[in-house]
Amino acid sequence: MKKILIINGHPDKESYCFGLAAAYKKGALASGADVQEINIRDLQFDPNLQFGYRKRCELEPDLIKARELILWSEHMVWVHPVWWGSYPAIMKGFLDRTFLKGFAYAARENSVWYDKLLKGRSARIICTMDTPPWYYRLMFSRPSINALKKITMQFTGVKKVGVSAIGAVRNSKESFRTKWLAKVERLGELGK
Repeated sequence: MKKILIINGHPDKESYCFGLAAAYKKGALASGADVQEINIRDLQFDPNLQFGYRKRCELEPDLIKARELILWSEHMVWVHPVWWGSYPAIMKGFLDRTFLKGFAYAARENSVWYDKLLKGRSARIICTMDTPPWYYRLMFSRPSINALKKITMQFTGVKKVGVSAIGAVRNSKESFRTKWLAKVERLGELGK
């Protein structure tokens, strides 16, 4: 039984992202996967890394639980909108506060290299945008996707990271959104 963690970075529970997360969960449960969820909007934590990396802040109970779920997972599914080329501030704060040295990576002594502490996991990024994905890729080089996939996931050892970029959502028809809900549910069934 595959252990799947769905992490939703959208602050609005009535958003299309919540619908996509629910569709993925439905498919994953239908396949027999063990599914847990983190809705970042519901967590109680300070999203600011108050002292940068100079001094550590104590983790709030919700972030401790989130870390436990990340370590428990075999596959993480990140669902978020793309706003101003990136993900919402609350999701950035979640990443800043949870994916810290000693948890997600470790500095090697007398070296510029790091050890990846989240090896053995895979991930899927499901992001929505008001820009066509091809335009986001060609004109802007997909900054939110690169940041999450390459700079966070792969840096910490999550090698296999799939991407589902959905857009343009703003003026899309119901048939477009329904088609994507079905595609995402199928991804859940396949555990991808």
